[in-house]
Amino acid sequence: MRLMVWAPSGDQSKDKGEWLQTCCREFAKQHPEYDIEFVYGVADEATSADSVAQDAEASADVFMYANDHITTLRNAKAAAKFGGIYEEEILQTNSEAVADSVSMDGYVYGVPFTTNTWFMYYDKRVFSEEDVKNLDRMLEKGVVSFPFTNSWYLPAFYIGNGCTLFEDGTKEEAGVDFGGEKALEVTNYLIDLMENPNFVVDADGSGIAGMRDGSVSAMFSGSWEASNLQEILGENMGVTSLPTYTLNGEEKQMYSYAGSKVIGVNAKSKHMVASIQLAIYLGSAEAQRLRYELETVVPCNIQLLNEADIASDELVNAQNDTFNNTSILQPTVGRMSNCWTPVENMGKGIRNKTITHENAAEQTEAMNDAMNSDGI
Repeated sequence: MRLMVWAPSGDQSKDKGEWLQTCCREFAKQHPEYDIEFVYGVADEATSADSVAQDAEASADVFMYANDHITTLRNAKAAAKFGGIYEEEILQTNSEAVADSVSMDGYVYGVPFTTNTWFMYYDKRVFSEEDVKNLDRMLEKGVVSFPFTNSWYLPAFYIGNGCTLFEDGTKEEAGVDFGGEKALEVTNYLIDLMENPNFVVDADGSGIAGMRDGSVSAMFSGSWEASNLQEILGENMGVTSLPTYTLNGEEKQMYSYAGSKVIGVNAKSKHMVASIQLAIYLGSAEAQRLRYELETVVPCNIQLLNEADIASDELVNAQNDTFNNTSILQPTVGRMSNCWTPVENMGKGIRNKTITHENAAEQTEAMNDAMNSDGI
């Protein structure tokens, strides 16, 4: 039996312990009834689903993908549905929110192995635990870097003031509500924020570079930066869920997009049962723990999250606190693809000073209209 497995390069790196190969060898030991020849390919979670959707016949049996690609896979009939005992195991070993992230139309389309969101890292020598609860207080004490022109991050401010996407993220016909007075208030806040000398735009790695040379004391990113920041800050590395920001005298909570990273099975696999069993194993508590130990990938398995060493990990707590309390599930509806460019343009316009208080109302409505268009 030949099984092709795709995973990001880090999961296969010798420097990081070859997580994928190690787990596949263990799976083979546990299933002597199969005589498996594993073939490995490199494909990251952001692009693998598109490849499988475009040509399932030529793609891997098992692959990793980001859950916001579920719609693409479903529409192409390229992802296998997990049913029976396999669906039960997924639902029983994950929180309802994580399980929802891999479900659509009543079906489960993969095994989640980590939540996927972003939060805040900071230098404990500059900011106290009280400081990091509010962004504006932080800006009084140190320099904060934020991916202002990245449309995965900037909506945090708009969502915090009541803007919505497809109501709860699933009702495509409801459209996007990033307009009106609530959105205008945020645009005006962001224009002022850009004028603050202690606020800098994180682009092309400038945030991590600033943390390294000491010119930046806080930045927003995900668990993928944890090892780099640990190397830079050591015991002074702080990590926490998202802060509030002060809008017209009121504190508003920032909200990130959240989802999960998933192990999927190709609907065209010639070895469906073995492929599904392998996916279940790669997303199991045993495999998630090994991935956490080798690569600092934060687990989502409920059992692991309750184990003492993981439950006390500041990074794990920050990611899970953000996922559960200061995030919304990133919409997976098709029209979400129309939302990225208008928000990016808003961030770039404010950074470049072409969007000002004088034209903020017009530009905010233009962003909202573009997000609700049939494409941009």
